Amino acid sequence: MFDSPLSASAYEVLGVEVTVTDEALRRAYRLRLRQTHPDTGGDAAQFIQVQRAWDLVGTPDARAAYDRGHGFGQDPAPRGNDWRAPAARTDTRPRARSTGQPGGRRREQFLALIREWAGRGAELPDPYDPALVRSAPIEIRRLLADALAEEATARIVGDLGMGYTVWHDVAAGRHPDEKVDHVVLAPSGLYGLLSEDLGGPVRVRRGELVGDAVAGAPIADLIAGIRTIAREARVRFGGAIVVLPDDDVAAPVEQLGKVRGMRTALVARSALANVLRQGIPGTHEIGGNEIFDVRTRLNRAVRFA
Repeated sequence: MFDSPLSASAYEVLGVEVTVTDEALRRAYRLRLRQTHPDTGGDAAQFIQVQRAWDLVGTPDARAAYDRGHGFGQDPAPRGNDWRAPAARTDTRPRARSTGQPGGRRREQFLALIREWAGRGAELPDPYDPALVRSAPIEIRRLLADALAEEATARIVGDLGMGYTVWHDVAAGRHPDEKVDHVVLAPSGLYGLLSEDLGGPVRVRRGELVGDAVAGAPIADLIAGIRTIAREARVRFGGAIVVLPDDDVAAPVEQLGKVRGMRTALVARSALANVLRQGIPGTHEIGGNEIFDVRTRLNRAVRFA
């Protein structure tokens, strides 16, 4: 919950500056507990946030680790079949076939804009410094949040194994921003995925995401992109999946039925692996020679954003 560029930091939740002394930090924590405790009229969700924030910075060791490691540039997702890890993997299990750069376009846009905003084009020592990122305009922070969300999904799909194939940042129109974050070919079906981090809770109304931070029509755009790819590759998609952080959805999986003619589901990030294994109800399963045919068609047709 504190690892999103759109969320408050542990210090912000506790109402203090990053440079606060340990004693002042402890006093602030006790004050925030009293202010947010449900028994005294506080908000339960905020009360939990305060407790989690204290867990992260409440001791000198925890605080040092938080300050040292709370950046946004670590552990980028694999870049597909051409990517090589900086160190040997200890897990030798086969991974999903992966092509494209998850979050690549959003990271490029973020780096260009953060340098223009903070350094006026000059090189920054650390463009992912949390203090710098959190002080940037919302439009810049949202780009990084999108990139991190796409990379998180890529890691989940990659761990599903060799029976799965995924294409990242797939172009779905003439404009570079018209894209589908992930196209996943699984034994349970063929899916188009949107990975989002909107920085707060969302809900669904009339087949579309609504919430304070929701702009435009994300589900409609996803389905439009899926249909573009389906036409170009001459394949049939089984469904559309919107992946959000666990804290931002009311249930791990919300089946939305058919939205604009496409079976659609809203899925918490931690539930995504099970959804891809089991499939969306009513989705056409793919097996035998068909899976090779669909993969070949997509490999020939896919363009990257």
